[in-house]
Amino acid sequence: MSRPVLLVTGGSRGIGAAICVMAAQRGYDVAVNYQSAAKAAAEVVAACEAAGAKAVALQGDMAREEDITRVFEAAKEALGPLTHVVNNAGITGRASPLAQADAAVIRTCIDVNVTGAILVAREAARALIANGTARGRAIVNVSSVAATIGGAGEYVWYAASKGAIDSLTLGLSKELAPGIRVNAVAPGITETDIHGVSTGDAARVGRIAPLVPMQRAATAEEIAETVLFLLSDAASYVTGSILRVGGGR
Repeated sequence: MSRPVLLVTGGSRGIGAAICVMAAQRGYDVAVNYQSAAKAAAEVVAACEAAGAKAVALQGDMAREEDITRVFEAAKEALGPLTHVVNNAGITGRASPLAQADAAVIRTCIDVNVTGAILVAREAARALIANGTARGRAIVNVSSVAATIGGAGEYVWYAASKGAIDSLTLGLSKELAPGIRVNAVAPGITETDIHGVSTGDAARVGRIAPLVPMQRAATAEEIAETVLFLLSDAASYVTGSILRVGGGR
């Protein structure tokens, strides 16, 4: 039996990297997309290969249509027809109240998190429809708890972008049923470098974790576990769902 083939956008760091490595450990071959972190992507590929998977790092900016289509084509060429896609690439931009936010920050976030994610979902739909004989085909979008709590005082534009992901998930799941399942995971506060690198607020996890009923942030691996469940046959009757992984928040 051939191995399932998974593409993860934004797979070089944080939640994306955890998804890639966990998927490799569970029998997937993995295409690791990255924008600029080539060294980190190479380390994820090495970890996937150590788990017995075929893996490839594919550079591409998930805000650019030409890069998105190229990455999908390269993944198929390297690993074979795709069976699963995790639509994970996303950014926040520097945290601030909306009244103080620069238009360029907002626009860049929307370009990646909304327009780019929709184009990734389009290419995923095309690729999985074309691979019509494969069993268990699935797409998982990565949303955020922010979509329902609003991101006030930090990044309401990011929260709005993740609301779009929720709508995308609901609509696409109906378009692609019954042969392809489409779900989303909505992580809460998670221990990754996005807080220092993207928001510019490295202390954010420590500040917010006490407000979470579970009294801590999630690990990237805890989010990856939920993604892998939704990709798997264990979730064979789950589609159009947005699974909140927020520690009660």
